[in-house]
Amino acid sequence: MKDVKTTLSTLWIFAMFNYLYADVMGLMDPALQRSIASGQGLAITVSEGFLFGAAILMETAIAMILLSRLLDRRLNRLLNIAVGILQTLAVAASLFAGKPVSYYVFFSVIEIACTCYIVWRAWTWKGEAAASALSGAA
Repeated sequence: MKDVKTTLSTLWIFAMFNYLYADVMGLMDPALQRSIASGQGLAITVSEGFLFGAAILMETAIAMILLSRLLDRRLNRLLNIAVGILQTLAVAASLFAGKPVSYYVFFSVIEIACTCYIVWRAWTWKGEAAASALSGAA
């Protein structure tokens, strides 16, 4: 995929599938189910405000799937860097909210690697003029 917009959008789709499946697996985890049912043992209090914040956080990643394809290069780079950093920090911080289980760590490593690559790819995205000059020199 030579088109940077397509690459970034595809990476956000990949990240979203990992976010979603990590959450689905968490819902299947008997220990987490017991913890939720008892209201004890959770590192955080799940409130309407917490869920609203989580919805905003996930919507930023969902929106990047579309925005990566639609926005011009300058705004695209800025948003991919900002949202990539935000998502990386959120996943990294979640690893310290209690004792993470192996499947969650596995997904987190993949998610962090993906969002770090998104940030790097957006950061190193050359403009069309620079790309034309490079291809003309070859």
